[in-house]
Amino acid sequence: MQTDARDGVAHPPKLAKPRQPPGLKNRLKALAAWAVLRSFLVKRGVTGAHRVALTFDDGPHEMTDAYLDVLDRYGARATFFVVGKECAPRPDVLARIAVRGHELAGHGYTHDPFPTMTAAGLRDELARTSALLPAPSTRRRLVRPPRGATSLWSLAVCAHAGYTTVLWSRDSDDCRTLSKDDVVARLAPDGLAPGEIVLLHEGQTWTLEALPRALEAFAWAGWRAVTVGEIIGASRP
Repeated sequence: MQTDARDGVAHPPKLAKPRQPPGLKNRLKALAAWAVLRSFLVKRGVTGAHRVALTFDDGPHEMTDAYLDVLDRYGARATFFVVGKECAPRPDVLARIAVRGHELAGHGYTHDPFPTMTAAGLRDELARTSALLPAPSTRRRLVRPPRGATSLWSLAVCAHAGYTTVLWSRDSDDCRTLSKDDVVARLAPDGLAPGEIVLLHEGQTWTLEALPRALEAFAWAGWRAVTVGEIIGASRP
């Protein structure tokens, strides 16, 4: 109980007013903002042709050249989402990725989740990584947030900075297994749909060992592996 100094009488403590649910107007604003931002977020590409986009996260790595050799052997093109702090000491690897016809895009500089950063910190992550990469082949730069972590706010910062955020529609689960057979099974053509964006990772022997078998199965089934820019129709003419 609290005593009111004005009348000396004890009164029960005042309770805070219950929080009101967001009004219809605010909900509509949030939905409108999400609808706008979704145009800067992609999870899959254009359907129709038997094409998939293979994407490799977390490089460059000392094994990157071995990945490139396998992709070359099967005439496949891919997108490498690279980490800025790994790029800085390996500019020669980045050059070889680009020269061999693949696409390079950012995956953060520190690999910290985007939603945990300030706006200034996130813009810095984007800019520092992009400064290490060649000019993009797409009209807007592509970025994949570390761990796939996004929020309405982080998507807005990326979009305002000129980036399209790329997630995936098919997870190879290669970061949750040590078995090349598991990865091959996840990439089986009869389980894919045209326009899939496939998540894979660099620096893993089982992923590298699975890649030739997966690409050979693609070839037999009449599928082509292309870049994200190609599959979402965003490449420059």
